[in-house]
Amino acid sequence: MASIIPLAEIPTLTLLYKLDKIPSPSNAADPTSPSPSAAYNDKISLIRTDITKLATDAIVNAANESLLGGGGVDGAIHRAAGPALLDECRTLDGCDTGDAKVTQAYNLSCKNIIHAVGPVYSSRNWERSEKMLKSCYTKSLTLATQNDCRSIAFSALSTGVYGYPSDEAAEAAIGAVRDWLDEDKERANKLDRIVFCSFMAKDEAAYENIISEFFPPIPSVHIKDKADEGAKETPPVLPDVPTKQPAQDGEPDLKKQKVSDDVKE
Repeated sequence: MASIIPLAEIPTLTLLYKLDKIPSPSNAADPTSPSPSAAYNDKISLIRTDITKLATDAIVNAANESLLGGGGVDGAIHRAAGPALLDECRTLDGCDTGDAKVTQAYNLSCKNIIHAVGPVYSSRNWERSEKMLKSCYTKSLTLATQNDCRSIAFSALSTGVYGYPSDEAAEAAIGAVRDWLDEDKERANKLDRIVFCSFMAKDEAAYENIISEFFPPIPSVHIKDKADEGAKETPPVLPDVPTKQPAQDGEPDLKKQKVSDDVKE
């Protein structure tokens, strides 16, 4: 079993830019693009790992409308938290798409689980899909602050069986977080860390490719000083990436059922 990853070991954008792990933004010359912020880059993190191993105050589950568990990340969170999570979820009367509800975390290392119900992707109505997905992120952030959580980790919502393309999902997620931070600085200061946690390589790549468009590097941090190459500090050891899906053979996948139902609408 993988060990718990403390918040101090989850790499921030500041560190990832320093190590040249993220490509430069393509919109750097655009005067309307977001301004670089050292405070934001210290607050935002990217990591590819099992979200149940993160010791953030809250983690965000990619839930379905029943909130009763399913496959993939949802099933992994329910298994790791233990049966008491399902008991509490049964009292919540489900959750609408685009919304989120909070529970205790039980056997997990975090304090709370925020269950966000992302949309099933529709290419014919992508505007609604994007609106609902962004709402998952902003409502989860607000719930975190209302429950005195100083750190939160998001799974890549809707990118599994709900079919949301990873690049579009990453853009919606990161854009929603940036807008939420900019909207209310006092509220934003209630969160010390916001983590985008990917499990699949496709989601990790999507976040790495787009995040600098919304959270650009501070130039002096991003550009390496070649004269200091020999004296640079030893890079930290990052957590191992997952090697298999967090699913249990034979378990029912309630999300697949929801996809089938929504496609019929």
